[in-house]
Amino acid sequence: MHPETDLALHHLRAADLRTEADAYRLAVSARVPRALRSRLGWTLVEVGLRLASPSPSAARAAIALP
Repeated sequence: MHPETDLALHHLRAADLRTEADAYRLAVSARVPRALRSRLGWTLVEVGLRLASPSPSAARAAIALP
């Protein structure tokens, strides 16, 4: 193989790799950070549990009624 052909193939492959790396970088930067998503999820779970469980004053009132 001629050196010029080998060099041209090398340049094409390097350009392909740069394009793939740029696409990967763009995809990573567009992703939502998982830490924020995780914190928001657990906060929603906590709020849901607080809404689902009776408050201590309501529990005392229910015991005092009979």
